[in-house]
Amino acid sequence: MKPLTSSSTGCWDRRVIESDEQLAERLATAAGRILLDLRARGEFEGKALGKAGDEAANAMLCRELREARPADALLSEEEKDNVARCAQSRVWIVDPLDGTREYGEGRNDWAVHVALAIDGVARVGAVALPGLDVTLTSGAPVALQPANTPPKMLVSRTRPAAEAVFVAEKLGAELVPMGSAGAKAMAVVRGEADIYLHTGGQYEWDNCAPAAVAAAAGLHVSRADGSPLRYNNADTYLPDLLICREELADDVLRFAAEYSPG
Repeated sequence: MKPLTSSSTGCWDRRVIESDEQLAERLATAAGRILLDLRARGEFEGKALGKAGDEAANAMLCRELREARPADALLSEEEKDNVARCAQSRVWIVDPLDGTREYGEGRNDWAVHVALAIDGVARVGAVALPGLDVTLTSGAPVALQPANTPPKMLVSRTRPAAEAVFVAEKLGAELVPMGSAGAKAMAVVRGEADIYLHTGGQYEWDNCAPAAVAAAAGLHVSRADGSPLRYNNADTYLPDLLICREELADDVLRFAAEYSPG
């Protein structure tokens, strides 16, 4: 059955039954449109634009998720947390605007994250890259492109982590600066880079959707020490992440373990 109605949020007729993957993709894409439209109107600039964008995208995502999946828990960067969610198997984990600075500066390397963790594992994810008019989803994994030679490693465009620089030097990798976590993770999925190693501090909403999309595409996804990522914790701090091509994972993890702060 096709949708009978449409709106700026991409809402479907209520009789249409969406899978979790379809819901995540639709909402991430719709939030991206809201953010692009808001920026194009020119009513806000810089930090004020980022704040307004966060609020607008979050309001739509939370409203739609609560309506579409009323029995599920919800964790959003922009909502007051309720740790009662930890008792539930299914929790939607949302970052309405990943890369507020990049969005406010008029750049394209920002994202929208919509994910579903089931029993602590990132099972469903959609990452919209609105500036590129692309939404990547665990429901339709992309085919991995050939590896880059030498390998390309993504780092923060404003504060590259010393550990990542150390690993890149050991690998002979080329450093590629980029904005948001979602943009960097999806650059690996899209074949624009080969490694995204982050050790500078993140929260569950920063990496749940990217982890689901990357894992579905066949990439290595783990903590920086190789342990699995676990979600729906009372403490949402999840400080490190590795997304890379499988054939590079052992070397990246080995060199990361060798790193010692000077």
